[in-house]
Amino acid sequence: MKGVVIGLVLTHWPSLTRILRAEMLQLQQTTYVQMSKKLGKGFWWRAWHHFVPHILPQMLVGITVIFPHAILHEASITFLGFGLSAEQPAIGIILSESMQYLSSGMWWLAFFPGFVLLIVIVLFQLTAKGLRNSLEKDYSYGQITRN
Repeated sequence: MKGVVIGLVLTHWPSLTRILRAEMLQLQQTTYVQMSKKLGKGFWWRAWHHFVPHILPQMLVGITVIFPHAILHEASITFLGFGLSAEQPAIGIILSESMQYLSSGMWWLAFFPGFVLLIVIVLFQLTAKGLRNSLEKDYSYGQITRN
């Protein structure tokens, strides 16, 4: 279990980290952050008041978007036999064990776990999309709309 978690974290975290780092570098160049620095505000004050409000929504959406990929990768690693042991409950193990029954006509043993995996992935993606849209509406109050 620890190996699967460490492997998934190491392969999925860098993409989100690059996005957050680019946003931090862009925020450091804005005039209000530069003005806060010139007025003598410390790093932790600037981080809490300027960086966290901008980075936290992106991090939440990023984690919500990355999570379905992690689920699919765990299921595929476990399906191939490299992930969790056969005694632990996992969708990849269920799919792997159901493959031997496909030739005897018991297709539902593979269909329903695969369908549940698909539904979970789609629900996470819809949640991420809704979260992103709601956060965009919250932070778009300064934009001018034209009629």
